[in-house]
Amino acid sequence: MPAEKTARVRKAVPAKKSVPAKKSVPAKTSGPAEKAASAAKSAPAKKAASAAKSAPAKKAVAATGKKAVAGTAKEAAPAKKAVAPERIAPAKPPRNESHTALVRRARRINRELAEVYPYAHPELDFENPFQLVVATVLSAQTTDLRVNQTTPALFAKYPTPEDLAAANPEEVEEILRPTGFFRAKTKSVMGLSKALRDDFGGEVPGRLEDLVKLPGVGRKTAFVVLGNAFGRPGITVDTHFQRLVRRWEWTAEKEPDKIERAIGELFPKTDWTMLSHHVIFHGRRICHARKPACGACPIAPLCPAYGEGETDPEKAKKLLKYEKGGFPGQRLNPPQSYLDAGGIPAPPLGAPASTPASPEPESVPAAPTSPPPASPAAPAPGSPSRGTG
Repeated sequence: MPAEKTARVRKAVPAKKSVPAKKSVPAKTSGPAEKAASAAKSAPAKKAASAAKSAPAKKAVAATGKKAVAGTAKEAAPAKKAVAPERIAPAKPPRNESHTALVRRARRINRELAEVYPYAHPELDFENPFQLVVATVLSAQTTDLRVNQTTPALFAKYPTPEDLAAANPEEVEEILRPTGFFRAKTKSVMGLSKALRDDFGGEVPGRLEDLVKLPGVGRKTAFVVLGNAFGRPGITVDTHFQRLVRRWEWTAEKEPDKIERAIGELFPKTDWTMLSHHVIFHGRRICHARKPACGACPIAPLCPAYGEGETDPEKAKKLLKYEKGGFPGQRLNPPQSYLDAGGIPAPPLGAPASTPASPEPESVPAAPTSPPPASPAAPAPGSPSRGTG
């Protein structure tokens, strides 16, 4: 029996020595319950620490992914912005725009146009009311340029209403042939000349009700004559005027008489004549019917229709006409203010528009056979006949 006990003791001693890990356990954890509680406390702490460490990593990954996507978008953006570097937001009026707000918006656009076209003027050459009324009648279905190139020969041969009323119709038709519809226009100008001779003593009347009685003279022609020959206010509702006031949402009317009344309510009478010139100048030079030059338009931020035309500035510049595009204007004898602003007179009928020769260096004398320098009225490069009236 003592031998068996000794053997058991010897076997148990190595077992106790083989558990060194128990020495690392704190002395306070003396019972199983305390160990369980300690494990329960340490488990949430470990999970919280793990979650805290993993959260920044996840955020960093998400942020990196967002930055990568944003970087890709930013890299792709220049390709789209190359078409329109500075996109202008259309100035859409409110749906229920009050009449007062409409008046303010319309007058602001007119003020901006007045700064852009301080030299705006009637683009028909004339020296007296008779020449203006005849030229305006002839401008139907053609350009003012073509009329200006045709009327010098007409007025040189028939300077007064009496002369034109007694003319040979065939001779007048031949002169007016370049304007198109020359037979109908011959009847009109000869008819109004006879009416001036017989009913008004050879003088153009200065009242709207008298002017509209003349053959071929409607309200539009009458207002052109009243505003520019007599200084009496009038709104000229031509094709350009109609197009632009609808684009700017000044009115939705389509008939000239209704457009005239609607626009007349937005402006004082003293502004009517110059308003017409501003709008028509803008329609001929920038805000074209088929492809407006939106990217070169000085009132683009105010235009509800911005974007209907070319918005790229470089491409839009190529669409500009007349003095804005460096081409001759419509008048052979424009006012001095137009010339001072850089406007170029139109060439006479049959005169080709040629490119002026570049000046020779001062150190090299000109050859004796060189042509004389071009006159101030020489046209700039480009064909003026390409512009629409």
